[in-house]
Amino acid sequence: MSLNGSMHPRNRYKDKPPDFAYLASKYPDFEQHVHTNLAGRAMLNFKEPEAVRALTCTLLKEDFGLTIDIPLERLIPTVPLRLNYIHWVEDLIGGQGEPRRGIDIGTGASCIYPLLGASMNGWHYLATEVDDICFDYATRNVEQNNLSDLIKVVKVPQKTLLMDALKEESAIVYDFCMCNPPFFANQLEAKGVNSRNSRRPPPSSVNTGGVTEIMAEGGELEFVKRIIHDSLQLKTRLRWYSCMLGKKCSLAPLKEELRKQGVPKVTHTEFCQGRTMRWALAWSFYDDVTVPSPPSKKRKLEKSRKPLSFMLLQPTVKELQSQAASIGCLSNPRPVETITAWLEKTLSDLKVLHKRVPCGRKEQSLFLTAVENTWIHRRQRRRDQGRHLRELPRAPPSGTSTTLSSATAQQHSTTHTLYSSHSDLHTPTAAQGQGSAPQSGTNRADGANSQGVSCVPVENSGTEEDVIMESSPTSTTPNTTTPQSPSAVQHFLFKCLVNVKAEEQDVAVEIQWVEGQNKDMMNQLCTYLKNTLFKVVAKPLGI
Repeated sequence: MSLNGSMHPRNRYKDKPPDFAYLASKYPDFEQHVHTNLAGRAMLNFKEPEAVRALTCTLLKEDFGLTIDIPLERLIPTVPLRLNYIHWVEDLIGGQGEPRRGIDIGTGASCIYPLLGASMNGWHYLATEVDDICFDYATRNVEQNNLSDLIKVVKVPQKTLLMDALKEESAIVYDFCMCNPPFFANQLEAKGVNSRNSRRPPPSSVNTGGVTEIMAEGGELEFVKRIIHDSLQLKTRLRWYSCMLGKKCSLAPLKEELRKQGVPKVTHTEFCQGRTMRWALAWSFYDDVTVPSPPSKKRKLEKSRKPLSFMLLQPTVKELQSQAASIGCLSNPRPVETITAWLEKTLSDLKVLHKRVPCGRKEQSLFLTAVENTWIHRRQRRRDQGRHLRELPRAPPSGTSTTLSSATAQQHSTTHTLYSSHSDLHTPTAAQGQGSAPQSGTNRADGANSQGVSCVPVENSGTEEDVIMESSPTSTTPNTTTPQSPSAVQHFLFKCLVNVKAEEQDVAVEIQWVEGQNKDMMNQLCTYLKNTLFKVVAKPLGI
């Protein structure tokens, strides 16, 4: 059974799913439905009604001491999902152990909500049912568990919800009502035709409900609206009205209906079990009730994001170390330093702002700020630049005047500047003046090459101001200022953190999102960095 971590915190199955192998060894009726897969794991076929019924009956017996019978032609409830609803009602009424009175609208053949509420908390229940078969089974299940003094099962006419059921109970104030309404309006909707997203996977379990249990005129939306209209007449006869919904799209119109009717207290929640999602709505006319907070809309955004990562195996790392001198690294650099230096060189070529930041002893961290997308279609851009250079006017033949017009000279100067700013060549351009900042991810140190790439580690105790930030394309103006700091960058595509760390003989590179506009661009940059390192190994520099 696949269970979801978003189940109610008090649900006993949240962190301890049912052990099918153990249950099979203890209950022969359950064992015949359990099979072992190729991995040796005990499995259950949830498409078989007999298997689903066996699991429900076994869990109620094992974990709650309840013995029930359910016909295959009626709805077979799942225990963990029903338990979620019970625990949420506990939250609504503010307690588990105090004697409370509740109503279960359409209790079903299993009578599962009253049985769980009575056995766990000692609650008193009025359980209503319109179907003859369900009524007979529910009455029998209550009697065989000796809970007749807490649960009263009553047969009511069709389309009866609360008003008719409470005619004979006029002096009693109930703490809550529960309802698992019919979810569908017709047979086509029950089969998922025109009501189920085509991209959503099919149900993982069989639907065994009878007509009155799964279908009603207008579906669950109209069914719950009828409960709301009954509550407008009963008002304080119940402290809390609640119902479970099978479709999220039903929640908003029902909340809007309650708002229009002036209901003062409204809340909702969601129930999770594996791939099954249910929603619940509750409302009250009492001013003194405590309203549980609905689930946060930001819950999914707060989940930790796994960083992008790739691994460089030992042979690749050794080859990059052997070529480290070509980018100005000191002799025999450590693997982490080598990979960091290659990354810094690639980022410098891409004109991606970067700097080293404090990190652990056996790793290096780079903070990146991408101002523009320079890593896509680089090959095409190089071809266009080369074609542009080839189309420039050639020098005049010998014997003619070699003096170019001012316009031609300006064109040569502009072209040279463009080529120097965007070329993948690793030597500095002649256009860089003395005031140009060195392109480096670290402070200049002995062993740094003309590109400013160095394998000398930065002391982790240093401040961020001690580390030079890679600038955007270097200006050809002689009085170029110091490269931008992170705080000076106003507009950027994204910011991320690159961690390079040793994994035994290998080196792992992880890229963690920080902020920005588009994560896809960070994914593209990650792929570019990885491919660049592999290309160096496949085709060393200078070949």
